[in-house]
Amino acid sequence: MIQLFNVIKNYGSGKPALDDVSIKIEKGEFVFLTGPSGAGKTTILKILFGWEHYEEGQVLVQGINVGRLDAGNIHTLRRSMGVIFQDYKLLPNKTVFENVAFAQEVTNRDRKKIKFKTWEALKNVGLTPKKDSFPAQLSGGEQQRVAIARAMVNTPPIILADEPTGNLDQEISSEILKLFEEINRNGATIVFATHSQEILKPGKHRVIVLNRGKVVSS
Repeated sequence: MIQLFNVIKNYGSGKPALDDVSIKIEKGEFVFLTGPSGAGKTTILKILFGWEHYEEGQVLVQGINVGRLDAGNIHTLRRSMGVIFQDYKLLPNKTVFENVAFAQEVTNRDRKKIKFKTWEALKNVGLTPKKDSFPAQLSGGEQQRVAIARAMVNTPPIILADEPTGNLDQEISSEILKLFEEINRNGATIVFATHSQEILKPGKHRVIVLNRGKVVSS
């Protein structure tokens, strides 16, 4: 499903952001990427989504060679992924319903199907009562739920999550983790970057530990 072979990524500031990183993630796995700030977690997610280029190595996602993609065909990679950011990246002038629907509009899906799928996604994250609210009217946990609904609405086979509980308290973080686990049970491969040891404590999922751009344990 996801393979990185001896990947090196430099930002031009001395030590590589990724230093000879090799990782294999199977279809349907739930994998945590963890490590201190600057370890390389976010860089890996950006490379997987095609936001960042890398200097050496090879990256394959569902058989697609990421390094060979350009602006004209990057959509072949991205349409297979849902991405969730720590800062949510919700559209402030759109309602909860409109934010989730927008993720489908770019795929030219039928309007009736967009409405149905949006309702379904909001129901799955417990936000149907907030459908007409704007992001500024929501709590942090509610905004994160909208971001999760938006990422899952097209039923992508891969979900990338960058510190999705980083700004939330422990109780809300646990609820958000349960949502990801439910998405995983429904078949999606989850790559979840976190520095939170509390999130990792249950020990139910594989953990890949990074430090200074290197994989130190898996």
